[in-house]
Amino acid sequence: MTDSLASPAVRLIVRGDLLDFTDDPGFAAPDEAPGVRWREDHRVFVEGGRIVAVLPSDAPLPAGWHGVLEQDHRGHLVLPGFIDTHVHCPQLDVIASYGTELLDWLNTYTFPAERRYADPEVSRVGAERFLHALWAHGTTSAVVFPTVHKVSAEALFERAHAHDMRLITGKVLMNRFAPDGLLDDVEQAEQDCLDLIARWHGQGRQAFAVTVRFAPTSTPEQLVMAGELCRSQPGVYMQTHVAENRSEVKWVSELFPDARSYLDVYDRDGLIGPRAVLAHGIWLDERDRAVLRERGAQIAHCPSSNLFLGSGLFDWAQAQREGLNVSLASDVGGGTSLSMHRNMADAYKIQAMQGTRLSAWKALHTATLGAAQALGLAHEVGRIEPGCMADFAVWKWAQGDVAVHRDKLARDSHGSLHERVFAWMTLGDERNLVRTLVAGQTVFQSPSVV
Repeated sequence: MTDSLASPAVRLIVRGDLLDFTDDPGFAAPDEAPGVRWREDHRVFVEGGRIVAVLPSDAPLPAGWHGVLEQDHRGHLVLPGFIDTHVHCPQLDVIASYGTELLDWLNTYTFPAERRYADPEVSRVGAERFLHALWAHGTTSAVVFPTVHKVSAEALFERAHAHDMRLITGKVLMNRFAPDGLLDDVEQAEQDCLDLIARWHGQGRQAFAVTVRFAPTSTPEQLVMAGELCRSQPGVYMQTHVAENRSEVKWVSELFPDARSYLDVYDRDGLIGPRAVLAHGIWLDERDRAVLRERGAQIAHCPSSNLFLGSGLFDWAQAQREGLNVSLASDVGGGTSLSMHRNMADAYKIQAMQGTRLSAWKALHTATLGAAQALGLAHEVGRIEPGCMADFAVWKWAQGDVAVHRDKLARDSHGSLHERVFAWMTLGDERNLVRTLVAGQTVFQSPSVV
């Protein structure tokens, strides 16, 4: 394997053990779960950034593919790139900050860090650092919060577009309850959003999201404007936070006494639809969940963040029973790692505390095809399938003595594939990552690969 980082090769073959999904495994027992697709020792053929064929390794090479560069990862796990549906670019600066819950955490750590992104150079360097950090954790698509500054969104779009990466982002809307240097106004914010939409929405793999910080930091007038953007601009997404912790919910009820609930603040202004991504959603009531189901919106479940900030335990099994779309997110910097491994492991613990067992199949589906479907992007990402973009990651089954020992026992005992994958999910992290490809280009490569 001698190809360099970001190889310009138009054609490429990747060989390894392929794992992806064709259906939602749900919360079924692992050996009864539908939709798991395991293809041992297969080749993935990539041309022009897309997958054009997937064949067993013992099948003849298609005509014209002899002599094409092959990345030989036999014995390694190849997965679709992870999709992180809620993460904050500037908050890499405050990840692992000590000791407060949500509202204090914003004022103490987040807002001071975000003010620096008014500087275009800080935004540019921060965007590049952030994208490389995602790739170094096997994440190839993301729904991202920048800051209130237009330049912070522009920097993310520019850097993602340069690498042909699927990114959904948009300037944060926030015109009250924040310090100077982080406040916009309704008119200028609308113009900034329209400019960004005209320049970036649908440009390559970029998509714009109307980005409401959360209900308290927008006046009713700004929320009306945000809803109008969602209605008038075809195909844009909407991202925000909802019902993360009890203090926040109480504050929203005081600020919007005429709203039925926190979610209703958004819904009555037309912000809740099939392209809405709402982070957290822990403290929603039955009617709220029905609204999300009826509108086709999704909850971005942020397990590590919810634990770290003490926000609460999201009842994923209940959401599944009630037909909600749920994706998985790191929520860095409230979350403590961009690793979807670590977030899946935390999600397992959260559900176990509520009497539900989360299988590796359900967790991995949610971080790949499930997220792609909820975002309306299953034709492009989330699967290793002809026609999809060649966004995937190559993983070692085990890293370190303990994990290697555990993996060997799982193989030698002839246990189920799920046993081995669950151990990989639970014990693994970014140190297991061998290579990340975005649109067929290597954007991360482990130093151990030669």
